[in-house]
Amino acid sequence: MRKRTLLSLMVLAPVVSACGFRLRGAPSFPFKSLYVQAPAGSPFTREVLRNLATAGGNLTVVLPPAKPDTAEATLHLLGESRQRVVLAKTVSGQVREVELRLTGRFKLVDRDGRVWIEDAEIQQKRDMSYSESLALAKDEEEAALYRNMYADMAQQLLRRLAAAHPPAE
Repeated sequence: MRKRTLLSLMVLAPVVSACGFRLRGAPSFPFKSLYVQAPAGSPFTREVLRNLATAGGNLTVVLPPAKPDTAEATLHLLGESRQRVVLAKTVSGQVREVELRLTGRFKLVDRDGRVWIEDAEIQQKRDMSYSESLALAKDEEEAALYRNMYADMAQQLLRRLAAAHPPAE
């Protein structure tokens, strides 16, 4: 059984590599330093800073109280909003399913004031069943879903930063 598995992996390796598959590596940013201007204490801000710190590469993150002009680009985290929308109710009016929505807004500007990324939004949505008899467990599930959504939004933001380019003159 073990030999068969090893043999099948050896056969699949050239096929997977021939199709252009490769793991996503560390992002390569078009700037060497980034000033982050964001609301203090925001979960989105914390997640973005954590992802920037672990992104690898040669990016230097500059934070307040330093001046924004000390960095090549400034990331403005403009805010975030949460919504909880009821999707389904029972005949008696009890909530059975909700949709959690999370939106984060940002823009990227360079030291000269040129806008690299216009005011943009990243959205995440998750559906969740709900039961009033399990309210405490559902609150914990909601908190875990929001943490996951913040992490996904921060990863999307890093990919957008890596793909950003200076505006054409």
